[in-house]
Amino acid sequence: MLTTEPNPIYRPNPQRYADMSYPRCGRSGLRLPSLSLGLWQNFGGVDSLSNARAMIQRAFDLGITHFDLANNYGPPYGSSETTFGEVFRQDLAPYRDELIISNKAGYDMWPGPYGIGGSRKYLVASCDQSLKRTGLEYFDIFYSHCMDPETPLEETMGALDYIVRSGRALYAGISNYSPEKTREAIAILKSLGTPLMIHQPRYNMLDRWIEDGLTDVLKQEGVGAIVFSPLSQGMLTDKYLNGVPEGSRAARSEQIYFSESDISAQQLEQVKALNDVAQARGQSLAQMALAWTLNNEAVTSAIIGASRPEQIENSVAALDNPDFSTEELARIEAILKPSA
Repeated sequence: MLTTEPNPIYRPNPQRYADMSYPRCGRSGLRLPSLSLGLWQNFGGVDSLSNARAMIQRAFDLGITHFDLANNYGPPYGSSETTFGEVFRQDLAPYRDELIISNKAGYDMWPGPYGIGGSRKYLVASCDQSLKRTGLEYFDIFYSHCMDPETPLEETMGALDYIVRSGRALYAGISNYSPEKTREAIAILKSLGTPLMIHQPRYNMLDRWIEDGLTDVLKQEGVGAIVFSPLSQGMLTDKYLNGVPEGSRAARSEQIYFSESDISAQQLEQVKALNDVAQARGQSLAQMALAWTLNNEAVTSAIIGASRPEQIENSVAALDNPDFSTEELARIEAILKPSA
């Protein structure tokens, strides 16, 4: 005879909002948690559903209200949305109005000419498919995942405007756009009456391209930034201090965005030096890297990834020591930009 409930009802932590901070996203009325959970990796069809459920539950218990998806997250494509939809149905549906759920389309998703890019045809069809896979009635944010040079920007932004006006999403966003194209997108959406609310670029200690003009545009225009890969796919953790361990993301053959060949000797030396700074601050390298990313005044939130609930706990602990002294920042800068 069973003595435990096989599918216990999830009851979130009643103190979940006590320690998380919620900065305003640009000049919008929306507040995002300083850390958001991305479902790019470890939530796909090749991964454990029970582990994914445990991670999503733990994130919400810690005050993470924003869950970031894309149509091609997995693997296979679409399976992270299916996983999230199952967890949402089991655990989070009663708390829908406490959640920010975002989705994106732009990269390759299905065969043929209509399964990639920035056309109205692709973006609207993809949004509809994603809503079905997740079981949601709407997304809080829908992004153009990448700039499509073969589609007029007016068409792509017009599709985002339509997605918002039709009730499929509440806010419009873009991801991976250059400073120049971001400014153009802002102007087009403003003219349509659906302001650009958020930009999602890659940003971390080892990849600082947004400091070359993008952050200036976002601050001037009042657009929020939520950055992905703040730990550089795990490089800015203690995982790779002594090489590539078995089972790590870089060692997994099915990972197409990060592999052992992406890790250079120079980066390893930088990571080891940064780890010394983190230890002196009483933080792990990952916690310091997250705090450093959020130290950029243009950044509203950082999207973390995880392979187990404990990693989410460790990431949230970064918010216990978010400030840097002038000396610490100078030392970090010297490591990241060594003199010639």
